[in-house]
Amino acid sequence: MSTEKKTVFLSGASGYIAQHTVKQLLDSGKFKVIGSVRSEEKGNSLAKNFNSPDLSFVYVKDISSETAFDEAFKQYGSEIDYVVHTASPVAFDVTDVNKDLIIPAKIGSTGIFKASVKYAPNLKHFVITSSSFAILDLLRENDHSLHLNEQSWNPITFEDSLKDAVQGYCYSKKIAEQTVWKLGKELNVQFGITAINPTYALGPQCFDSSVTSVLNVSCEFVNKLIHSKSDSEIDKSFVGPNIDVRDVARAHIEPLLNSEKFNGQRLLLSNGRFGAQSIVDILNEIPQLKGKIAVGTPHSDDDIQNRMSVINNEKTKELLGFEFISLEKSIKDTASQILKVEGKL
Repeated sequence: MSTEKKTVFLSGASGYIAQHTVKQLLDSGKFKVIGSVRSEEKGNSLAKNFNSPDLSFVYVKDISSETAFDEAFKQYGSEIDYVVHTASPVAFDVTDVNKDLIIPAKIGSTGIFKASVKYAPNLKHFVITSSSFAILDLLRENDHSLHLNEQSWNPITFEDSLKDAVQGYCYSKKIAEQTVWKLGKELNVQFGITAINPTYALGPQCFDSSVTSVLNVSCEFVNKLIHSKSDSEIDKSFVGPNIDVRDVARAHIEPLLNSEKFNGQRLLLSNGRFGAQSIVDILNEIPQLKGKIAVGTPHSDDDIQNRMSVINNEKTKELLGFEFISLEKSIKDTASQILKVEGKL
């Protein structure tokens, strides 16, 4: 049996989920990783943090060009065994939804998929980081009669997506994933394809050095509550499904280990529902925070599962075969890291 390490090309390597995925790939001892980043500065920072001879970088500045990945794949394509495409714009302060969110997501997926087909003859599996937003219907989130699973698609149209950045982001994830499935059929590819559809990813940053005053979108919800005042109001409108970032990373890797099992699958990563109240309930169990941050109405989110649309991801859980990290551990690990970096732990 060959013990030679397989090579994974991972786009958007500096991202929150991507860094955890790179870490788990390297820690397994089974893979070498070629990560794409937008700048030499990002590459140097990651190289310093990971300090691994099995990690190298290529620079892809703008994924909104369909040929953005061509040069990298021309150079390394024959070495690549797997592609993990995590790069996609995540921003909600955009001025042009189509230009800033939808086009880069769609063209980025098109470009890296076509480059994989054209220049990576030994490719065994292609994994795309999609999102639960490609599945959930945000307009019916409070409809408990709505049941969703791995076959569901967000019904949002292109026209509706242009109304605001949140809807634009939902559509961008949907169209990016659908583009990959469509190209897979049109090009009659011989490698496996899997989509990873995480809900709100929570948990610590891969490295303490990534803890800054403002964090990635999902963790910033926790960060704000850690820095809230005891009399602060709780934003009861913030509710959603959750998953730990370390489980998301692991889900990206499982298809590489068993391509046949995961080929054609969408993995809907959710470990239940939560709200801002759920977060502060957990944070107030931490001695360094208790009595100093918002309290809200304790346990008023305990019945949240019965108030929102139903997510059935039993198929995903069966395929993956591991138990998801609890919301409590995700929140406490996130808080502990932030407090440590701030010298409060």
